[in-house]
Amino acid sequence: MMQIRPVSDLRNKFTEIELIIKEGAPVYLTKNGHGAAVVLSLEKYSELTEDIDYIERMLDEADRSAEESDVRYTHEEVFSRLRDKYA
Repeated sequence: MMQIRPVSDLRNKFTEIELIIKEGAPVYLTKNGHGAAVVLSLEKYSELTEDIDYIERMLDEADRSAEESDVRYTHEEVFSRLRDKYA
């Protein structure tokens, strides 16, 4: 079940929120009736963000390669190569 709590619960009922996030569920916090933030365990946050650093490195490498070469591919060529490689 989705846990929606007022932001004041961070101060007043932190132990309850901590138990919820330790079980792996996020807690959605509201302020004045509107969404304000989400509290996650470090493990869940890491799961959500673990690929971001890898993707950023790959994009940086692609940018460097593009600067070193004048070769450009259409999106049809790129996706055709990907389909051939992973199909």
